[in-house]
Amino acid sequence: MGPTPWGQRHGVNAMGSLLAPHGMDAEARTAGRGTQAATVRQNRAGWEERGRQPRCRADRSLEPAAPRRRLAVASVAMAAPRRCLGSHGGDVASVAMAAAALTSRVSMAAAGLLWLAVAVGPVLAAPRYRPDWASLDARPLPAWFDQAKVGVFVHWGVFSVPAWGSEWFWWHWQGEHRADYERFVQSRYPPDTAYTDFAPRFTAHDFQAREWAQLFQRAGARYVVLTTKHHEGFTNWGSPVSWNWNSLDTGPHRDLVGELGQALRESNIRYGVYHSLLEWFNPLYLADKESGFKTQNFVLKKTMPELYDLVLKYKPDLIWSDGDWEAPESYWNSTSFLAWLYNDSPVKDTVVVNDRWCNNCSCHHGGYYNCADKYKPGTLPAHKWEMCSSIDKLSWGYRSNMSIAELMDEASIIEELVQTVSFGGNYLLNVGPTKEGVIVPIFQERLLALGRWLDTNGEAIYESKPWRVQMENSTDTVWYTSKGPVVYAIFLIWPRGNVLELSSPTPSPATQVSMLGFAGTLKWQKSPGKGLVITLPYVLPSPLPPQSGWTVKLEGVK
Repeated sequence: MGPTPWGQRHGVNAMGSLLAPHGMDAEARTAGRGTQAATVRQNRAGWEERGRQPRCRADRSLEPAAPRRRLAVASVAMAAPRRCLGSHGGDVASVAMAAAALTSRVSMAAAGLLWLAVAVGPVLAAPRYRPDWASLDARPLPAWFDQAKVGVFVHWGVFSVPAWGSEWFWWHWQGEHRADYERFVQSRYPPDTAYTDFAPRFTAHDFQAREWAQLFQRAGARYVVLTTKHHEGFTNWGSPVSWNWNSLDTGPHRDLVGELGQALRESNIRYGVYHSLLEWFNPLYLADKESGFKTQNFVLKKTMPELYDLVLKYKPDLIWSDGDWEAPESYWNSTSFLAWLYNDSPVKDTVVVNDRWCNNCSCHHGGYYNCADKYKPGTLPAHKWEMCSSIDKLSWGYRSNMSIAELMDEASIIEELVQTVSFGGNYLLNVGPTKEGVIVPIFQERLLALGRWLDTNGEAIYESKPWRVQMENSTDTVWYTSKGPVVYAIFLIWPRGNVLELSSPTPSPATQVSMLGFAGTLKWQKSPGKGLVITLPYVLPSPLPPQSGWTVKLEGVK
């Protein structure tokens, strides 16, 4: 499973990109599109020389913006006409000379105001984050994420072509050589089929970004996270360092990341990008791994160029990192990237990241915590977190052979959502589209059911905070959230006799009780022990099971 045999079998060169067509010269093959090597060298220099100002040029492509110098005359320089000060961005003397020339041409009053701005400027300047966890972890999480509460996860890639087993198809087949995967390929595809042969069949013929956005909006999602690159390495945009292994060069021949991002923003939905740090079979990664991660060729030539490209091209609201578990931060250069992201990127004030940035980062470092797939803390965590779950309980990617018993029903989705939000988390629910770009009707039905529930009960979910008690002591079917003085009790099972007993809230003479989705107030009385007893609206008997989850709104309780 070393880099050379894999490269020979699957057509991958030493740069980690698929081999060029027959007839391209050796230099072009090594460089990908013919300019890849030069681009990599140029960008690598840009990332390593972090103190250098960007050169004056129209196309900065993957080169990150360099940290701005802190000059005493910064405000004066900003007032001067913009011009290129050379490849190193100018020095203190150059800027000071420009400032002096400007000052001589303005009135004494204007000059006084200008120097006042200079004096106040450093005090008002945003903090600079260092490339270490102590500094990065101190960054406040942008408020929009905690307020959003509900998101949709989308796993889509070349793994959607075999659509069998899971999105880890390639690894189970050719990494672990599992017999069931080998039998599947032998029975469905021609002899000597390679995983790369699936890419042209990843067509996205039926992908309509605006239809997806409308569906996610109706589902109540406030943000959406798309897999821009999974562990297979295929990118859903035209990555300049993934030649011939991306959605522009093969398969759909479309910028899937860009199309969905535009549609989501038209629907006022925040956009997140999932990105895997590692690639299972990339020769550069395998060589770095064999060195004990003492070399960083894969990081410098593949992972980091793609992360900078994603940020600069698409300006995401969220970066959902993954594929971190095999190597330390010193290999991934995660803290350097995050320092740039927080200090100088175009999304520095709004972007949110998760915790999968190195092999010991999960649940310890990052913006918010995932900890593990389908993580359930059981108690109220001290740090903001997110639960990612999937409608298909056995896979994140689409499976053509899934059965109804293997899918989450409406009740289990709502239960997970309510428990997650009560414990202060966000809920990210996954669907896997087909290779043609269709979200199958059963997934749509589940998303729309969630949206209908949120239409009625969203007041208790969006922008809520955990209450002093997260669930009733005697049962796990009643959960609490709050907004300021208002408390919401969400009960998952309709009580017998239409009477709901709550022991945790302490009522007062001013207490008012209502039910979301019902007009007017509800009758209540103080419980003989503690808490209160609420008389719910009468529900007519029905042969069908009732909906899952109702919310009573409590005002004037402690």
